[in-house]
Amino acid sequence: MSKPLVVNIPHDLGRIEARKRLQDGFGRIQEQIGGKGLAFEERWEGDRLYFNAGALGQKVSGQVDVEERNVRIEIELPWLLAAIAGQLQGRVQKEAQLLLGGKQGK
Repeated sequence: MSKPLVVNIPHDLGRIEARKRLQDGFGRIQEQIGGKGLAFEERWEGDRLYFNAGALGQKVSGQVDVEERNVRIEIELPWLLAAIAGQLQGRVQKEAQLLLGGKQGK
C-alpha cells in the first residue's frame, strides 16, 4: 500500500464555518460529477468526513478532519495515482482552499 497523501490547510473560519463550507462544497462536487461515470460517497461523523470516489476501476478514499484553525485532508491513492502524488497534492490544496472561500489562514 502506498503512503497516503496528506494536505493541511490553515484557515481563520472556525470549526463550524469551515465544516459548513466543506459540506456545501462536497455537495456541489457530487452534483457536478453525477452521471459522468464517477461514483462518490461521503459520510460525516462529527467533524470528520469520510469519502470514497471511483472511476475507471480506480478507487480513492480518505478523510477530512475539520479543526478550529486547520483542515487536514488524508487521501489513500491507488498505486496508479500514487506515482503522481506530488502533482495531486498541489491540486488538492488549491481546491480545498477554494471550498473554504479562498481563506488560506496565517
